[in-house]
Amino acid sequence: MKIKGLVHFVYAIYLVSVLLGIQGPVHGRLLSLKKPDPENAAATARWLVSQNSWGVLNTISSELGGAPFGNVVSFSDGEPGKGRGIPYFYLTTLDPTARNARKDQRASLTISEHPIGTCGKTDPENPTCAKITLTGKLKLADKDSKETEFAKNALFSKHPEMKDWPKNHNFEFFKLDIENIFLIDWFGGPKPLTVDQYLHTRTTEYAFILGFLI
Repeated sequence: MKIKGLVHFVYAIYLVSVLLGIQGPVHGRLLSLKKPDPENAAATARWLVSQNSWGVLNTISSELGGAPFGNVVSFSDGEPGKGRGIPYFYLTTLDPTARNARKDQRASLTISEHPIGTCGKTDPENPTCAKITLTGKLKLADKDSKETEFAKNALFSKHPEMKDWPKNHNFEFFKLDIENIFLIDWFGGPKPLTVDQYLHTRTTEYAFILGFLI
């Protein structure tokens, strides 16, 4: 009972810190978990996605004859402590990325550990500075569904200014339906990691709180 009470107390402190806007190096993201062991590929991958707030989203450009088109975009996989591993985006067809996805859903999202601030002076290309590329289909989230509500809460909690973006730009919620994962977090090449392993790795509230304590 004492441990459970401590957990609830720490979690309450965490919620207060979120409300007060206490953050790590990147706006809109709280450093809640320390970096996992490089041997734990699934945990590292989920950590990279949950702790980052932006990445490079690549689509197939019909306007450029099928050439790949990379664009810096904001994303979120959930509210703090509630990430599901699926990246959600708030996009408009006034931008090429959403237009491309409407014609060809193939896409990939590349994220680096470097913006989190845990690589120190290590070069971003160094294998010890983790990076991940999620490849799959960039799809519209189901409108008027629980998924859309989840996407909205996930994005607006991490990127508050999105709530005030122009309504006449017709922003919509998109998600990346992951089919393949490319992860490098140490020397020796990419780590083998299936989508199932990535999505179902243990990320309980207690693991979250313990990471916050450490």
